[in-house]
Amino acid sequence: MDETTDPAERLNELLSGGDETVATAESLTGGLVGSRVTDVPGASGYFDRGFVTYTYDAKRELLGVSRESLDAHGAVSDPVVREMAAGARDRADADWAVATTGIAGPTGGTGEKPVGLVYFGVAHAAPWGTEESFVRTERAVLDGDRDAVKRGAAERALDALVRAIENVD
Repeated sequence: MDETTDPAERLNELLSGGDETVATAESLTGGLVGSRVTDVPGASGYFDRGFVTYTYDAKRELLGVSRESLDAHGAVSDPVVREMAAGARDRADADWAVATTGIAGPTGGTGEKPVGLVYFGVAHAAPWGTEESFVRTERAVLDGDRDAVKRGAAERALDALVRAIENVD
């Protein structure tokens, strides 16, 4: 993706006029990813829904994140963001889903999981029988205050989604 292209606008270019749909699953971003998607006119043609799952219970109830993953790894982890993305994709019956979880700060960080640590997940539902469905995850540590981490996470999540869509063909 071109560095100057807004990822929400690029998502619109990729999905407008098609029949693929997108869902979001957000924790630290609190709905910012879905908001960024719907900032672009035409998003109603592909944006299905967003899940804001800030608590363990919400992640379990709405997305099917396992108690075992939450207990063993915590909400801010690769296994949990993987389950969040897959859960949003499957519960919305969407073609694509993007998920975020992390520590926005200013408190809550540890040596192992610092403030600014964010995990992103992208899930794709390929046609049945192709065995090409997938979930991919990324990890980043973002700098800045709470607002900067949340906004940066939303942009990075959309960028990860766009890259996955562009590389599917």
